[in-house]
Amino acid sequence: MFHGTIIEELTNHREWSHYNENIIEDQKDFVFVKFSGLHLKSMENLQSCISLRVCIFSNNFITDIRPLQSCMKLIKLDLHGNQIKSLPDTKFWSGLKNLKLLYLHDNGFAKLKNLCMLSACPSLIALTMFDCPVSLKKGYRHVLVNSIWTLKALDHHVISDEEIIQNWHLPERFKTYNHRLLFNFCSALKKGSTYEDEIDNIKYIISKINEILAHNSPVLIIQRWTRGFLVRKKMSHLFLYKKHEKSISECEKRWIYKHKGFDNKLFKELFFQPGTNITEKFARWKHGKKKLWVNFH
Repeated sequence: MFHGTIIEELTNHREWSHYNENIIEDQKDFVFVKFSGLHLKSMENLQSCISLRVCIFSNNFITDIRPLQSCMKLIKLDLHGNQIKSLPDTKFWSGLKNLKLLYLHDNGFAKLKNLCMLSACPSLIALTMFDCPVSLKKGYRHVLVNSIWTLKALDHHVISDEEIIQNWHLPERFKTYNHRLLFNFCSALKKGSTYEDEIDNIKYIISKINEILAHNSPVLIIQRWTRGFLVRKKMSHLFLYKKHEKSISECEKRWIYKHKGFDNKLFKELFFQPGTNITEKFARWKHGKKKLWVNFH
């Protein structure tokens, strides 16, 4: 990574323009950037990172995130610990169609109405806004949960059905802030993490959120039961056919078992019991075998 201070003498050099063009061309292929705790004040250098998927700009002095508008492939955006006080308009967020994880906690957001701009983000799953002035406002969580329809987790808890469906009083297990819904999906950054590590972590977070919802959302549980019932009802004729085949198979096995048992009994009597009339036994065995064959068919 190149570190340095760009001075006027350098920018006036005849080779600078060519060098700058090469940097911009290389930035188009960047998929992962991590600048954490470097006291940065601007994100303008990211305007050319059109392939960027994971962006970590935490613990800096960023106030404006509009330069990220060209990074339309973003999946994870971590901007916690900056000095951002307002979000861009809905046009900005509607362009980030793949954005799933957004970390904005520990910033200067104070207006709840401004946060509703995030409702234009079509794929947002998890959001953090704790330790911001707006998180202390009454109804903060209710407004965000019911504004961003795709959202599944806010701050440290997965969203419950009770927060979405008005006046629905659920048992303790399914209530908001229940310990079963607790999940810290914004854990501390690992030093030296790679792009592959970040992608694996994103997949884990999304799958864990879905797993928690699958076991603690009455709506999803009812839907799962209903789908199972309808599938079984639709496929019942196949199940009955298989059951019929199974009964036939069992019948065949039973007759075969009897057939073999009869043979074994005959030979046991022939060879181990003295004074047996072999002709009579053999005739009886043939007659019994024929009878079994007729009954089977």
